[in-house]
Amino acid sequence: MESLPQNCILEFNPDTLTYLRIQYNLDSPGRIEEAISVLQEWIYKQPHFLKRDFPQDYLERTIIISKGSVEKAKKKLDRICTLRTIFPEFFGVHNVHEYELLNDLYGVFLPKITNDHYRVFFLKNKGKKYINGFADFYRYLFMQFEYIQAYDYCNGLTIVFDYTEANIMETLKWFSPVNLKDATTTIREGYGMRIKGLHLLSDSKAIEAIIALFKQVLSEKLIGRVHVHKTIESLYEYIPKDILPVEYGGKEKSLLQLHEECKNALTSNEFSDYLREMNKARTDEKLRQDDNHQYMGTQGTFRTLNVD
Repeated sequence: MESLPQNCILEFNPDTLTYLRIQYNLDSPGRIEEAISVLQEWIYKQPHFLKRDFPQDYLERTIIISKGSVEKAKKKLDRICTLRTIFPEFFGVHNVHEYELLNDLYGVFLPKITNDHYRVFFLKNKGKKYINGFADFYRYLFMQFEYIQAYDYCNGLTIVFDYTEANIMETLKWFSPVNLKDATTTIREGYGMRIKGLHLLSDSKAIEAIIALFKQVLSEKLIGRVHVHKTIESLYEYIPKDILPVEYGGKEKSLLQLHEECKNALTSNEFSDYLREMNKARTDEKLRQDDNHQYMGTQGTFRTLNVD
C-alpha cells in the first residue's frame, strides 16, 4: 500500500507507515512487495489452508506485526487459521449489541496511537456478577482483533485494565486460568500482537489476586511488564495523557462513546461481510503435510466456557 487509508475509528501518526517499514528494513523500493510475494507463494503451497486468497494489505499488516519477518508471519497465519478451526464458536459474525455483559465491560482500542506507534487497548470493568462467564466478551474481543488485523498498522499493543469500580473477587470467581491462557495465546500467537505493557488501575489490595492469576498464565517476560497504578497520574508515565478518554484526563471521547462506536463498526454490513470471508480461513488437519499439530499451545479448553 502507498498510504494508510482513513478509518472510522482508528487514527495513525503522519509517519506511521514509513516509520514501521524503516524499522523492519522494508523501506527499500520493492522490498515490502517482495516479502508479500514470498508469503503469498508459501500460502498457495499449504494444502491444509482452506483459504489462500488473502488481500495484499492483510499480508503486509501480518508481516509488519511479525516484526518484518516472513517466517514469523507464516507461523502467525497458520496459528490463527488453526484456532478458527478449533474454536469456531468464538470467531465469525456476532451481534455484540445483544451482549448484556458489554454493559459492564467497556473494552476498545483507542483511536490515537503513541509516538512510537503502539496501539492502546483500554478495558473498564465495572461488573459485579458474571452469571454466564466471559464467553461473550471473548467473542467481542476477537472481533476487535480481526478489525485491527484488517485496518490497523501499529508496532504492538499496550493494555490498560481499569478495576477501580469492579468487584475483583467476583471477577476472579469466573476467571479460568486455562481460558485466560488460551485467550492470551490467541492474541499473542494467533493475532501476533506484541504486548509492550499491561497496566492495572486499582487501589484495592485485591488486585494482587489478579496479578497472581496472571502469573499462572503469562510468560515471565510479560509478567515483568505488568504495572499497578493506584492513581491515573502514574499511568501518564507510560501512556500520553492526551490520547486517553476524557474521564481519564485525556482529550479523547469518553470510553463509553468509543465502546458504542466500536460495536457499531464491528456490526456494520461491510465488516460483517469481511468477517464471513475471513472465517473461511481455517485448516483441514488431514491435509497438513508435516507433524506440527501443536494447535498453538491450546488444548480445546475454550469449550469449557459457557457458550450460548
